[in-house]
Amino acid sequence: MNFEEHAAKPLLAARGIAVPRGGLARTPDEAAEVAEAIGAVVVKAQVPAGKRGKAGGIKLAATAEQARSHARAIIGMEIAGHKVEKVLIEEHVPIERELYAAVLNDPSSKGPLVMFSTAGGMDIEEVAATAPGKLRRQPVDIRRGFSRADAGTLIRGLALGAAEAKVADALTRLYEAYAAFDAELLEINPLVITRDGRVVALDCKFVMDDCAIVRQPDLARAGTPEKLTGLEATARAAGLKYIDLEGNVGVLANGAGLTMTTMDMVRHHGGRPANFLEIGGEAYTQAKPALELLLSKPGVRSLVINFCGAFARTDVMTQGVIEAIEALKPALPIFFSVHGTGDEEAVKLLKERLGVTPLATMDDACRAAVAAAK
Repeated sequence: MNFEEHAAKPLLAARGIAVPRGGLARTPDEAAEVAEAIGAVVVKAQVPAGKRGKAGGIKLAATAEQARSHARAIIGMEIAGHKVEKVLIEEHVPIERELYAAVLNDPSSKGPLVMFSTAGGMDIEEVAATAPGKLRRQPVDIRRGFSRADAGTLIRGLALGAAEAKVADALTRLYEAYAAFDAELLEINPLVITRDGRVVALDCKFVMDDCAIVRQPDLARAGTPEKLTGLEATARAAGLKYIDLEGNVGVLANGAGLTMTTMDMVRHHGGRPANFLEIGGEAYTQAKPALELLLSKPGVRSLVINFCGAFARTDVMTQGVIEAIEALKPALPIFFSVHGTGDEEAVKLLKERLGVTPLATMDDACRAAVAAAK
Protein backbone atom coordinates (compact mmCIF):
# COMPACT_ATOMS: atom_id res chain seq x y z
CA MET A 1 0.00 0.00 0.00
CA ASN A 2 1.37 3.41 -1.04
CA PHE A 3 1.14 6.52 1.10
CA GLU A 4 1.20 10.07 -0.17
CA GLU A 5 3.81 12.41 1.29
CA HIS A 6 1.40 14.18 3.64
CA ALA A 7 0.42 10.81 5.16
CA ALA A 8 3.99 9.46 5.32
CA LYS A 9 5.75 12.37 7.00
CA PRO A 10 3.83 12.15 10.29
CA LEU A 11 5.30 8.65 10.67
CA LEU A 12 8.79 10.14 10.53
CA ALA A 13 7.83 12.86 12.98
CA ALA A 14 6.41 10.24 15.35
CA ARG A 15 9.87 8.64 15.44
CA GLY A 16 11.68 11.90 16.07
CA ILE A 17 12.81 12.80 12.53
CA ALA A 18 12.32 16.51 11.82
CA VAL A 19 9.93 17.46 9.01
CA PRO A 20 8.93 20.94 7.75
CA ARG A 21 5.90 22.75 9.14
CA GLY A 22 2.98 22.53 6.78
CA GLY A 23 -0.61 21.73 6.09
CA LEU A 24 -2.83 20.02 3.52
CA ALA A 25 -4.98 22.06 1.14
CA ARG A 26 -7.72 20.93 -1.22
CA THR A 27 -8.48 24.35 -2.70
CA PRO A 28 -6.39 27.38 -3.72
CA ASP A 29 -7.92 29.40 -0.88
CA GLU A 30 -6.90 26.75 1.67
CA ALA A 31 -3.39 26.82 0.21
CA ALA A 32 -3.20 30.58 0.67
CA GLU A 33 -4.47 30.30 4.22
CA VAL A 34 -1.77 27.77 5.19
CA ALA A 35 0.92 29.84 3.46
CA GLU A 36 -0.21 33.01 5.24
CA ALA A 37 0.60 31.38 8.58
CA ILE A 38 4.00 30.08 7.47
CA GLY A 39 5.56 32.56 5.05
CA ALA A 40 7.65 31.32 2.11
CA VAL A 41 6.41 27.83 1.20
CA VAL A 42 6.63 24.97 -1.24
CA VAL A 43 3.41 23.86 -2.95
CA LYS A 44 3.56 20.09 -3.58
CA ALA A 45 1.13 17.90 -5.50
CA GLN A 46 -0.05 14.91 -3.47
CA VAL A 47 -0.12 11.73 -5.55
CA PRO A 48 1.44 8.29 -4.89
CA ALA A 49 4.09 8.79 -7.58
CA GLY A 50 7.59 10.15 -8.00
CA LYS A 51 9.03 12.81 -10.30
CA ARG A 52 6.36 15.32 -9.29
CA GLY A 53 8.77 18.21 -9.72
CA LYS A 54 9.59 17.26 -13.31
CA ALA A 55 5.86 17.10 -14.02
CA GLY A 56 5.33 20.62 -12.69
CA GLY A 57 3.76 19.46 -9.45
CA ILE A 58 6.16 21.23 -7.05
CA LYS A 59 6.46 25.03 -6.95
CA LEU A 60 8.05 27.62 -4.65
CA ALA A 61 5.85 30.43 -3.35
CA ALA A 62 7.18 33.53 -1.61
CA THR A 63 3.72 34.81 -0.70
CA ALA A 64 0.28 33.49 0.11
CA GLU A 65 -1.01 34.81 -3.21
CA GLN A 66 1.67 32.88 -5.10
CA ALA A 67 0.72 29.77 -3.14
CA ARG A 68 -2.90 30.29 -4.18
CA SER A 69 -1.86 30.66 -7.84
CA HIS A 70 0.36 27.58 -7.82
CA ALA A 71 -2.31 25.51 -6.07
CA ARG A 72 -4.83 26.57 -8.70
CA ALA A 73 -2.48 25.35 -11.45
CA ILE A 74 -1.51 22.09 -9.74
CA ILE A 75 -4.87 20.88 -8.42
CA GLY A 76 -6.58 19.02 -11.23
CA MET A 77 -3.45 18.18 -13.21
CA GLU A 78 -2.51 14.56 -13.88
CA ILE A 79 0.81 13.05 -12.77
CA ALA A 80 1.74 9.47 -13.66
CA GLY A 81 -1.91 8.62 -14.22
CA HIS A 82 -3.08 10.15 -10.93
CA LYS A 83 -5.30 13.23 -10.76
CA VAL A 84 -4.07 15.77 -8.21
CA GLU A 85 -6.84 16.54 -5.72
CA LYS A 86 -4.80 18.15 -2.94
CA VAL A 87 -1.50 19.89 -2.27
CA LEU A 88 0.86 19.96 0.68
CA ILE A 89 1.93 23.46 1.71
CA GLU A 90 5.26 23.37 3.57
CA GLU A 91 7.73 25.90 4.83
CA HIS A 92 10.59 26.64 2.46
CA VAL A 93 13.64 25.20 4.24
CA PRO A 94 17.06 26.80 3.55
CA ILE A 95 19.20 23.92 2.23
CA GLU A 96 22.93 23.56 2.76
CA ARG A 97 23.28 19.96 1.55
CA GLU A 98 21.01 17.26 0.12
CA LEU A 99 21.31 13.60 1.13
CA TYR A 100 19.45 10.37 0.42
CA ALA A 101 18.32 7.78 2.98
CA ALA A 102 16.12 4.71 2.74
CA VAL A 103 15.31 1.35 4.29
CA LEU A 104 13.77 -1.31 2.07
CA ASN A 105 13.15 -5.02 1.73
CA ASP A 106 16.17 -6.52 -0.03
CA PRO A 107 15.69 -9.77 -2.00
CA SER A 108 19.45 -10.36 -2.17
CA SER A 109 20.09 -10.37 1.57
CA LYS A 110 16.53 -11.53 2.36
CA GLY A 111 16.14 -8.80 4.95
CA PRO A 112 16.12 -5.03 5.43
CA LEU A 113 18.68 -2.90 3.62
CA VAL A 114 19.68 0.59 4.77
CA MET A 115 20.83 2.84 1.92
CA PHE A 116 22.54 6.22 2.12
CA SER A 117 24.00 8.65 -0.40
CA THR A 118 25.36 12.18 -0.45
CA ALA A 119 23.69 12.59 -3.86
CA GLY A 120 20.28 13.50 -2.45
CA GLY A 121 17.62 15.08 -4.61
CA MET A 122 18.54 12.95 -7.64
CA ASP A 123 16.82 9.81 -8.94
CA ILE A 124 18.50 7.09 -6.91
CA GLU A 125 18.38 4.74 -9.90
CA GLU A 126 20.48 7.25 -11.84
CA VAL A 127 22.96 7.51 -8.97
CA ALA A 128 23.25 3.72 -8.75
CA ALA A 129 23.85 3.47 -12.50
CA THR A 130 26.22 6.41 -13.05
CA ALA A 131 27.99 6.80 -9.69
CA PRO A 132 27.55 3.56 -7.71
CA GLY A 133 30.32 4.57 -5.33
CA LYS A 134 28.09 7.35 -3.99
CA LEU A 135 25.45 4.88 -2.81
CA ARG A 136 26.27 2.99 0.37
CA ARG A 137 24.35 -0.11 1.45
CA GLN A 138 24.11 -1.90 4.80
CA PRO A 139 22.13 -5.18 5.08
CA VAL A 140 20.49 -5.57 8.50
CA ASP A 141 20.15 -8.69 10.61
CA ILE A 142 16.65 -8.27 12.04
CA ARG A 143 17.70 -10.16 15.18
CA ARG A 144 20.04 -7.34 16.20
CA GLY A 145 18.58 -4.36 14.35
CA PHE A 146 20.34 -1.21 13.17
CA SER A 147 22.18 0.73 15.87
CA ARG A 148 23.71 4.19 16.09
CA ALA A 149 27.11 2.50 15.74
CA ASP A 150 25.92 0.82 12.51
CA ALA A 151 24.70 4.16 11.19
CA GLY A 152 27.98 5.81 12.10
CA THR A 153 29.92 3.16 10.21
CA LEU A 154 27.69 3.57 7.16
CA ILE A 155 28.25 7.32 6.83
CA ARG A 156 31.84 7.53 8.05
CA GLY A 157 34.22 9.49 5.83
CA LEU A 158 31.54 11.42 3.94
CA ALA A 159 32.54 14.83 5.30
CA LEU A 160 29.20 15.52 6.96
CA GLY A 161 30.93 17.67 9.55
CA ALA A 162 29.00 18.77 12.60
CA ALA A 163 25.83 17.16 11.20
CA GLU A 164 27.26 13.63 11.18
CA ALA A 165 25.80 12.64 14.55
CA LYS A 166 22.37 14.02 13.60
CA VAL A 167 22.40 12.16 10.29
CA ALA A 168 23.34 8.93 12.07
CA ASP A 169 20.49 9.50 14.52
CA ALA A 170 18.05 10.09 11.64
CA LEU A 171 19.12 6.83 9.97
CA THR A 172 18.60 4.90 13.17
CA ARG A 173 15.15 6.41 13.65
CA LEU A 174 14.31 5.71 10.00
CA TYR A 175 15.01 2.01 10.55
CA GLU A 176 12.87 2.06 13.70
CA ALA A 177 10.00 3.54 11.71
CA TYR A 178 10.48 0.97 8.93
CA ALA A 179 10.16 -1.86 11.46
CA ALA A 180 7.33 -0.33 13.47
CA PHE A 181 5.12 0.45 10.48
CA ASP A 182 5.68 -2.78 8.49
CA ALA A 183 7.27 -0.94 5.59
CA GLU A 184 8.44 -2.44 2.33
CA LEU A 185 10.10 0.88 1.57
CA LEU A 186 10.67 4.00 3.65
CA GLU A 187 12.65 6.61 1.72
CA ILE A 188 13.69 10.22 2.35
CA ASN A 189 14.86 12.06 -0.74
CA PRO A 190 16.14 14.52 0.05
CA LEU A 191 17.19 14.39 3.67
CA VAL A 192 18.76 17.83 4.04
CA ILE A 193 21.25 19.58 6.23
CA THR A 194 19.91 23.10 6.62
CA ARG A 195 21.98 26.28 6.75
CA ASP A 196 21.38 26.49 10.49
CA GLY A 197 22.60 22.91 11.05
CA ARG A 198 19.33 20.98 11.34
CA VAL A 199 18.68 17.63 9.62
CA VAL A 200 15.21 17.64 8.04
CA ALA A 201 13.25 15.21 5.86
CA LEU A 202 11.96 17.26 2.91
CA ASP A 203 10.18 14.34 1.29
CA CYS A 204 9.07 10.86 2.26
CA LYS A 205 7.99 7.81 0.30
CA PHE A 206 6.33 5.05 2.32
CA VAL A 207 5.11 1.72 0.99
CA MET A 208 3.54 -0.62 3.56
CA ASP A 209 3.45 -4.39 3.18
CA ASP A 210 -0.09 -5.26 2.08
CA CYS A 211 0.00 -8.27 4.40
CA ALA A 212 0.32 -5.87 7.35
CA ILE A 213 -2.94 -4.03 6.64
CA VAL A 214 -4.80 -6.25 9.12
CA ARG A 215 -2.15 -5.45 11.76
CA GLN A 216 -2.14 -1.72 11.05
CA PRO A 217 -5.81 -0.87 10.35
CA ASP A 218 -5.60 2.72 11.61
CA LEU A 219 -2.47 3.38 9.59
CA ALA A 220 -3.92 1.72 6.49
CA ARG A 221 -6.81 4.19 6.47
CA ALA A 222 -4.31 6.94 5.62
CA GLY A 223 -2.97 4.99 2.63
CA THR A 224 -3.82 5.57 -1.00
CA PRO A 225 -6.20 2.96 -2.47
CA GLU A 226 -4.59 0.90 -5.19
CA LYS A 227 -5.49 2.11 -8.67
CA LEU A 228 -7.04 -0.81 -10.54
CA THR A 229 -7.83 -1.31 -14.21
CA GLY A 230 -11.37 -2.29 -15.10
CA LEU A 231 -10.45 -5.97 -15.39
CA GLU A 232 -8.48 -5.86 -12.12
CA ALA A 233 -11.52 -4.40 -10.34
CA THR A 234 -13.74 -7.10 -11.84
CA ALA A 235 -11.26 -9.76 -10.75
CA ARG A 236 -11.03 -8.43 -7.22
CA ALA A 237 -14.83 -8.44 -6.91
CA ALA A 238 -14.80 -12.08 -8.03
CA GLY A 239 -12.07 -13.00 -5.57
CA LEU A 240 -9.47 -13.61 -8.29
CA LYS A 241 -5.77 -12.73 -8.03
CA TYR A 242 -5.26 -10.87 -11.30
CA ILE A 243 -2.87 -8.21 -12.62
CA ASP A 244 -3.28 -6.59 -16.02
CA LEU A 245 -0.26 -6.54 -18.34
CA GLU A 246 0.21 -5.38 -21.92
CA GLY A 247 0.98 -8.63 -23.75
CA ASN A 248 -1.07 -10.97 -25.92
CA VAL A 249 -0.42 -14.39 -24.30
CA GLY A 250 -2.94 -15.14 -21.56
CA VAL A 251 -1.60 -16.99 -18.52
CA LEU A 252 -3.58 -19.15 -16.08
CA ALA A 253 -1.83 -21.25 -13.44
CA ASN A 254 -2.17 -22.56 -9.89
CA GLY A 255 0.03 -20.82 -7.35
CA ALA A 256 1.72 -17.42 -7.52
CA GLY A 257 5.21 -18.85 -7.99
CA LEU A 258 4.16 -21.12 -10.85
CA THR A 259 2.26 -18.27 -12.49
CA MET A 260 5.29 -15.97 -12.38
CA THR A 261 7.51 -18.76 -13.69
CA THR A 262 5.08 -19.30 -16.57
CA MET A 263 5.15 -15.57 -17.35
CA ASP A 264 8.96 -15.62 -17.31
CA MET A 265 8.95 -18.58 -19.69
CA VAL A 266 6.63 -16.73 -22.07
CA ARG A 267 9.08 -13.81 -22.08
CA HIS A 268 12.00 -16.21 -22.53
CA HIS A 269 10.49 -17.39 -25.79
CA GLY A 270 9.99 -13.84 -27.05
CA GLY A 271 6.35 -13.44 -26.04
CA ARG A 272 4.55 -10.94 -23.86
CA PRO A 273 2.27 -12.17 -21.05
CA ALA A 274 -1.10 -10.46 -21.02
CA ASN A 275 -1.71 -10.94 -17.32
CA PHE A 276 -0.94 -12.55 -14.00
CA LEU A 277 -3.79 -14.84 -12.94
CA GLU A 278 -3.48 -17.67 -10.44
CA ILE A 279 -6.40 -19.64 -9.12
CA GLY A 280 -4.69 -22.26 -6.96
CA GLY A 281 -6.64 -25.23 -5.73
CA GLU A 282 -9.85 -23.26 -6.25
CA ALA A 283 -9.61 -23.83 -10.01
CA TYR A 284 -12.60 -26.16 -9.92
CA THR A 285 -14.94 -23.36 -8.81
CA GLN A 286 -13.09 -20.32 -10.19
CA ALA A 287 -12.17 -21.54 -13.66
CA LYS A 288 -15.22 -20.12 -15.41
CA PRO A 289 -14.96 -16.53 -14.08
CA ALA A 290 -11.19 -16.68 -14.59
CA LEU A 291 -11.52 -17.79 -18.20
CA GLU A 292 -14.25 -15.21 -18.84
CA LEU A 293 -11.90 -12.54 -17.54
CA LEU A 294 -9.07 -13.57 -19.87
CA LEU A 295 -11.36 -13.85 -22.89
CA SER A 296 -12.71 -10.35 -22.26
CA LYS A 297 -9.23 -8.79 -22.39
CA PRO A 298 -8.62 -7.15 -25.76
CA GLY A 299 -5.63 -8.39 -27.68
CA VAL A 300 -5.23 -11.84 -26.10
CA ARG A 301 -4.37 -14.20 -28.95
CA SER A 302 -3.44 -17.42 -27.16
CA LEU A 303 -3.64 -18.94 -23.71
CA VAL A 304 -1.31 -21.17 -21.71
CA ILE A 305 -2.77 -23.12 -18.78
CA ASN A 306 -0.16 -24.53 -16.42
CA PHE A 307 -1.12 -26.79 -13.53
CA CYS A 308 1.35 -28.46 -11.17
CA GLY A 309 -0.21 -30.48 -8.37
CA ALA A 310 1.14 -31.35 -4.95
CA PHE A 311 -1.64 -31.20 -2.37
CA ALA A 312 -4.10 -29.88 -4.95
CA ARG A 313 -5.00 -32.49 -7.56
CA THR A 314 -4.46 -31.51 -11.18
CA ASP A 315 -7.39 -33.64 -12.36
CA VAL A 316 -9.79 -31.68 -10.15
CA MET A 317 -8.37 -28.37 -11.37
CA THR A 318 -8.49 -29.56 -14.97
CA GLN A 319 -12.10 -30.69 -14.58
CA GLY A 320 -13.05 -27.13 -13.63
CA VAL A 321 -11.21 -25.67 -16.63
CA ILE A 322 -12.76 -28.19 -19.01
CA GLU A 323 -16.27 -27.30 -17.85
CA ALA A 324 -15.45 -23.60 -18.29
CA ILE A 325 -14.15 -24.19 -21.82
CA GLU A 326 -17.19 -26.26 -22.73
CA ALA A 327 -19.48 -23.49 -21.48
CA LEU A 328 -17.61 -20.51 -22.97
CA LYS A 329 -16.34 -22.13 -26.20
CA PRO A 330 -13.28 -19.88 -26.65
CA ALA A 331 -11.99 -19.46 -30.21
CA LEU A 332 -8.35 -18.77 -29.33
CA PRO A 333 -5.75 -21.57 -29.15
CA ILE A 334 -5.12 -23.00 -25.66
CA PHE A 335 -2.00 -24.91 -24.64
CA PHE A 336 -1.84 -27.07 -21.52
CA SER A 337 0.95 -28.20 -19.25
CA VAL A 338 -0.22 -30.55 -16.48
CA HIS A 339 2.09 -32.30 -14.02
CA GLY A 340 1.90 -33.64 -10.48
CA THR A 341 -0.77 -35.29 -8.39
CA GLY A 342 -3.59 -36.58 -10.57
CA ASP A 343 -1.89 -35.73 -13.87
CA GLU A 344 -2.68 -39.07 -15.55
CA GLU A 345 -6.37 -38.55 -14.85
CA ALA A 346 -6.13 -34.93 -15.97
CA VAL A 347 -4.53 -35.87 -19.29
CA LYS A 348 -7.23 -38.47 -19.88
CA LEU A 349 -9.96 -35.89 -19.19
CA LEU A 350 -8.45 -33.41 -21.65
CA LYS A 351 -8.20 -36.03 -24.39
CA GLU A 352 -11.71 -37.38 -23.87
CA ARG A 353 -13.56 -34.09 -23.32
CA LEU A 354 -11.64 -31.60 -25.45
CA GLY A 355 -9.57 -33.78 -27.77
CA VAL A 356 -6.47 -32.02 -26.46
CA THR A 357 -3.13 -33.52 -25.44
CA PRO A 358 -1.10 -31.44 -22.97
CA LEU A 359 2.42 -30.49 -24.04
CA ALA A 360 5.28 -32.50 -22.55
CA THR A 361 6.71 -29.60 -20.55
CA MET A 362 5.85 -26.10 -19.40
CA ASP A 363 8.58 -24.89 -21.74
CA ASP A 364 6.85 -26.53 -24.70
CA ALA A 365 3.45 -25.09 -23.77
CA CYS A 366 4.79 -21.56 -23.42
CA ARG A 367 6.76 -21.79 -26.67
CA ALA A 368 3.64 -22.96 -28.51
CA ALA A 369 1.47 -20.20 -27.00
CA VAL A 370 4.01 -17.53 -28.02
CA ALA A 371 4.16 -18.92 -31.58
CA ALA A 372 0.37 -18.96 -31.82
CA ALA A 373 0.11 -15.36 -30.59
CA LYS A 374 2.36 -14.20 -33.42
